Amino acid sequence: MTRSLLVLSGGHRYDTQPFDELIHSLGDWEVTHLIHPEAEDAVANGAAQEADAVLFYDMGGYAFADNWVTSRPPSEGFKRAIVERFQQGRGAVAMHHALAGWADWPEWAEMLGGRFLYTPGILRGEQTPDSGYRLDVDYTAQVVADHPVTRGLPEVFPVCDELYLAQVFEDEVEPLIRSDATFTRDHFYSAALAISGDLGSRQGWEHPEGSNLVAWHKRVGNAPLVYLQFGDRAKTYANPCVHQIISQSLEYIAETSYDPH
Repeated sequence: MTRSLLVLSGGHRYDTQPFDELIHSLGDWEVTHLIHPEAEDAVANGAAQEADAVLFYDMGGYAFADNWVTSRPPSEGFKRAIVERFQQGRGAVAMHHALAGWADWPEWAEMLGGRFLYTPGILRGEQTPDSGYRLDVDYTAQVVADHPVTRGLPEVFPVCDELYLAQVFEDEVEPLIRSDATFTRDHFYSAALAISGDLGSRQGWEHPEGSNLVAWHKRVGNAPLVYLQFGDRAKTYANPCVHQIISQSLEYIAETSYDPH
């Protein structure tokens, strides 16, 4: 039986053709791919309500200009549609830069289980530094949970991808996969310095040691959510283990429901 998959992208550059090939190779899905800003209106008008699975590969709410970034919250209609989907027991998968989306909507970070910050800000009532990034990191991923998302994967497998030094609410999620990379300030670069034009810099930037989680599962209201840190570029899409993880995450979301009572 063909099921429906809604994919949201936009707000962040990515390898468009390889990504399109990826989402059409994940299984027997009828794929609808919406791109911001049009995607925001479509979701507000009900596009996400009936989909068997939703894949967030978007980074909504930002405008980059003049070596800085401004942000805004999503529309009330978009917020309501996403919240209602989870309340109805319908889950989602979020990938990579989705962790940075909707910086002015605190509930988005709570749904995903963490937050990547482009600029220093307030997170959960505390002043928090901008997050760190590192491109093309070669690391070993280790499966740490027996879960439908990780079924059939090797215990360890190689990945080359961008990593984040960001806030992860680790005590509120179920860990699935960890990285053997070192998640400390000296191994990452400042996001705020990058958008101000100083790429690959950590001058004057401080950040506490971060979580090495690169995949997790959690519950949002009555529904499941899987976050996958994988997904920066085409070579990551082509990794067979990453492909398997994305495919199995979507299958899990489509097959899993929770009793709201």
